[in-house]
This record gives sequence, C-alpha cells and structure tokens, in this order.
Amino acid sequence: MIEDGRKSFVDIAADLDVTETAIRKRVKRMVKEGIIMRYSVEVNPRKLGFGVKAIIGIDTTPQRYLDVIQILKKNDKILRLFSSSGDHMIMMESWFVDDEMLHEFLKNLENIEGVIDICPAIINDMLK
Repeated sequence: MIEDGRKSFVDIAADLDVTETAIRKRVKRMVKEGIIMRYSVEVNPRKLGFGVKAIIGIDTTPQRYLDVIQILKKNDKILRLFSSSGDHMIMMESWFVDDEMLHEFLKNLENIEGVIDICPAIINDMLK
C-alpha cells in the first residue's frame, strides 16, 4: 500500500476483507505485469545530512536532447530523472548537503553541450 509498504499481506487482506492468499496472488500478478515496478523506501534527506532538496528543470537543443539524457543518467547526484512536457524537457530530483554543492552541480550542468536552460526549485517541505 502506498501509505505503508511494510504492511503484511495478512493485514492488507483484513483491511480489504479478502484472504491473504488472494492478496499474495494479486501482488505477484501485479509484479509480473509491471504494475508494481519496484519496492522502495522513502527517507528524510535532512536526517541524512542533505539540507537542500531540489527539483531541476532543463531544456536542451533538440539535436542534443538524447545525448544530454545519457550524460545525466550517469550522474550519481541525480536521484530521479524524467522526460517531461510543459515548462521543461527534462526534470530531475537531487539532494545536496548545502547551497554551495547545489551551485557547483548547476555549474556542471551548464557545461553540458546542448543544455540551454536550467531552472532549479528548492523544496522547502513535503506537504503530502
């Protein structure tokens, strides 16, 4: 369940008034069909020493779009990377210890051939 990934199949079955076996089979099927893509944990970045959490939008020249994506995929400072429509072609999430590390990261992005615009947004607090 989205709210509690550690909840047991027995507890989920009780909540939904079905058997534990039904839940186990349903989850197995959803994994097989790609509905459940992975299991993960959500951590508090500040508790890990990361004081700055940023969502960064990037625009590229059309000719270099795929090349830029390949470069960004290799960057271990990027936690999530998205192709998007709307205000920016590429969106990413990154965490930094402080503002200085963020600024250094942004300067490195500016040096990637084909990047024409970078728009960082600092996340102050997660509301939901």
